Amino acid sequence: MTTEDKITEKNAEDAENIPSNEEEASQKDEKGNPSPASENEISRLTEELAIEKDRVLRLSAEFENYKKRKQREIDEFKKFANETVFRQLLSVVDNLERAITAAGHRNQEENQHKEGAPENSAGLLDGVEMIHKEILTILKNFHVSPVDAQDQPFDHNLHQAVTQEETSEVPDKTVIRVLQKGYAFHDRLLRPAMVVVSKKPAQDKE
Repeated sequence: MTTEDKITEKNAEDAENIPSNEEEASQKDEKGNPSPASENEISRLTEELAIEKDRVLRLSAEFENYKKRKQREIDEFKKFANETVFRQLLSVVDNLERAITAAGHRNQEENQHKEGAPENSAGLLDGVEMIHKEILTILKNFHVSPVDAQDQPFDHNLHQAVTQEETSEVPDKTVIRVLQKGYAFHDRLLRPAMVVVSKKPAQDKE
């Protein structure tokens, strides 16, 4: 094949690859604007892009909410991590208070028989009271505080009624005696107060 024949064949191939006027006309209207088919394709792609963008935004928002929820759970865990330890420590506080009460009663009995309590007994009581105050200070520093119960209206969320006593001296369903103190840890009840609740006498009901 001569060089001239090769050039002729190449021009023929190029001519086949050039779109015809009819093909160009199918993609444009009379004014040269994109045909309705092309506009539909652009509209479809734009709609799909908007859908994908919305999906990405939703996933991003869900992930942010997940991160915040997990952070709240971590903060909550840290906040109440020592709850079990403090609940067990309350029994030590109870025993110290019982010892203080018992020692106080003993000193009163001794005072009735002779002037002044023995120095060793008074010194022991002072030591127990000091330990008791130090433990309460430590608990307070960690946001553990007693639940107010004495002479308060009975609240089943804070108090545990052990028994009821009839009396007309206070309103019905009032805490008249605390058998065991209740404590709160931050805004959570650590232990309910065990209490005796007033009850209106039968004759008053009539």
